Amino acid sequence: YRAMHERTGRTASLLEACGIAAGERVAVLCRNRVEFFELLFACARTGALLVPLNWRMPRAELDPLLEDCGARLVLFGSEDAAVAAGLERPGRALLGLDDGSASGFSARRDALPEKPGRTAWAASDAWYLLYTSGTTGQPKAVIQTYGMALANYVNISQAMGLRADDTTVCFLPLFHTGGINLTALPALLMGARVLITPAFDPDRTMQLIAAGRLDTFFGVPAVYQAISLHPDFDRADLRRVRCWACGGAPLPDELFNRFQGKGATVLNGMGMTETGPTVFLMDIENAARKVGSVGKPQLMSAVRLVDANGNDVAREETGEVWFGGLGVTPGYFGKPQITQGSIVEGTWLRSGDLARKDEDGYYYIVGRVKDMYISGGENIYPAEVENQMASHPDILEAAVVGIADARWGEVGCAYLLLRPGHKFPGETPLTAWLRAHLAAYKVPKQFIVLQEFPRTAAGKVQKHLLRNSV
Repeated sequence: YRAMHERTGRTASLLEACGIAAGERVAVLCRNRVEFFELLFACARTGALLVPLNWRMPRAELDPLLEDCGARLVLFGSEDAAVAAGLERPGRALLGLDDGSASGFSARRDALPEKPGRTAWAASDAWYLLYTSGTTGQPKAVIQTYGMALANYVNISQAMGLRADDTTVCFLPLFHTGGINLTALPALLMGARVLITPAFDPDRTMQLIAAGRLDTFFGVPAVYQAISLHPDFDRADLRRVRCWACGGAPLPDELFNRFQGKGATVLNGMGMTETGPTVFLMDIENAARKVGSVGKPQLMSAVRLVDANGNDVAREETGEVWFGGLGVTPGYFGKPQITQGSIVEGTWLRSGDLARKDEDGYYYIVGRVKDMYISGGENIYPAEVENQMASHPDILEAAVVGIADARWGEVGCAYLLLRPGHKFPGETPLTAWLRAHLAAYKVPKQFIVLQEFPRTAAGKVQKHLLRNSV
């Protein structure tokens, strides 16, 4: 931590030497690495805003984002040097993190004195910008404040029981809130050990788990799915990890049960880039009793469930989730109209997610407002159907969308990933199996098998792209 503190101070001086003033944007295009967090804290010292870029995007997609945020400096790693080379513009400089020359990042940084930085970071001030990966449209930059980082620190550390002597692993991409905040940044704030890996590697992850090197673990459902399919899973001692947590997308009940059978209770949670992100995380005492719940709102969060008119709904009724509290973003960078349409009365963030709350105050996410479709006058929430389909012995994962139908208005179309070594059971047998578990109107009328799903960095299926996958 002393070395990181010193390098952060020198990096802050380097930013100033590059002409970066408070409020200006600094972009970074790199895989997970220690220098990312040094840049993040260097921006805090100078008042600049860090803009992590998605290294999965081609140059044609990155350039408009840089224009949108007005970044004056782009730092990049060697893996993305070819893409970065085409991003230089008048007024926008490039700096290679792995450039070993005298004009490279390390040499210039180490030649400068440490900058002590500001003595106070206002909770309402912007710290960094995160472009949402988007499941429906054009990415937009979500403002992340120091207050949001504080709220997430309190929420996730309390919910997971994080400790200063913990070791955690950071493999989710650092251009996403999960990579930064679940749980690397909170661990750094409390002085814990963070193992940073360039990306998720199932073999390396299983080695860390088997060696007992991890105390806490946070992953998205796709990560848990990969671990469950690993050849070492059945003989691994998962109980050596004190806390398992999941977010980013719905965790299928079947996957929860698979880990539970190995003595690992996966805590299901939910949040958004716009909420910093942690709002919900299930408590371990009730996780097995309330499978599928994301728990209750954490300490620094406020939640409402409302109908189409903005009125609170009764318990057990479905409503849109609205978020409040210190963890909610003040808006989208440079987009006041979108901000105004998303934040009601300057207080409540409309999530677009649908949920219900049971008699004990536990919340269950039932789907997205845009995903819900109406068949024969009945509301159908794809998440319920997808969860049931994932329990079929031949199906690894399902994604259901509504499609037009002359008779019913809309019906379901299920896109399927099959379990390794399994075959599609056939439309008639699968329909019969589903009707034994779901009301007939909820059963999809079409089934399409794919090799993979288009996903966001959080593992969410990009349903608007599914039709292009056929």
